[in-house]
Amino acid sequence: MKTLIVLGGPTASGKTSLAIQLAQHYDTEVISGDSRQFYEEMEIGNARPDKEELSAAKHHFVADRSIANPLSAGGFEREGLECLNSIFARNDYAVLTGGSGLYLRALCEGLDKFPDVSEAARTQVQELVEQEGLSGLQAELERLDPEYYAKVDRQNARRLERALQVCYSANRPYSSYLGKRSKRDFRCVYLRLHPERPLLYERINQRVDLMLEAGLEKEARELFRFRHLPVLQTVGYQEWWPYFEGTYDRDRAVELIKQNSRRYAKRQVTWFGRGDVYRAVAGLEEAVGVVAGLNSH
Repeated sequence: MKTLIVLGGPTASGKTSLAIQLAQHYDTEVISGDSRQFYEEMEIGNARPDKEELSAAKHHFVADRSIANPLSAGGFEREGLECLNSIFARNDYAVLTGGSGLYLRALCEGLDKFPDVSEAARTQVQELVEQEGLSGLQAELERLDPEYYAKVDRQNARRLERALQVCYSANRPYSSYLGKRSKRDFRCVYLRLHPERPLLYERINQRVDLMLEAGLEKEARELFRFRHLPVLQTVGYQEWWPYFEGTYDRDRAVELIKQNSRRYAKRQVTWFGRGDVYRAVAGLEEAVGVVAGLNSH
């Protein structure tokens, strides 16, 4: 069976370097599952692999499209499977890396398939939000889909809105669409990098400083007119918009980028640390050992 080595972990943990080492070790290619490294206009703020790193191992899904053509997790699943089939035709191994846990999961496990959401449903949910707020969303979801209500994060308004949009559009519970994913014909080996928190935060602060030296502010100014796009509602870019609009000064923008980057890393650590799916590794030797050990079973 073909093997997909999945390398996750928080930002600034060293995933790019280890992914390249793994690709070189197995003489294979790297698929980027970082949902912000897809876009050619976003170079500095996403710390995407530089020219030297890209030449060290072939990469896919790095700066291969415009922010005008965003790639959803479902789209990444479809395109990623095509890319994997091509790699597996030549090699028994492939490497998938990134900090966007949902995109990694989409390629490895598939996503639940939902019906299209109607405009009428969007309007209905929006009116509920405006009239009753979060408590209204909670009460309505409990009425229409008690099964999903029992397990969803009830403070996450976006998830509640999404579930209700599906309920209204299909006239069926959102939970009835969960768990119906297609099986994969390759094996996934899950690895994660997890530096100690003080070291990780130090790396994040240093990375932001290097981004500033490389021209992050200039890049953000060039993208300012596109700030309404969802792909630009992300750490490293969204903090500049209020500064450009005069809401606060540059020092505050930089402070927020570092602060939000650390918070984002904390969420990533939680995501990749859940359960025992991702095995912690410190470097190439340990990663190769885990892969060999799992493949021997």
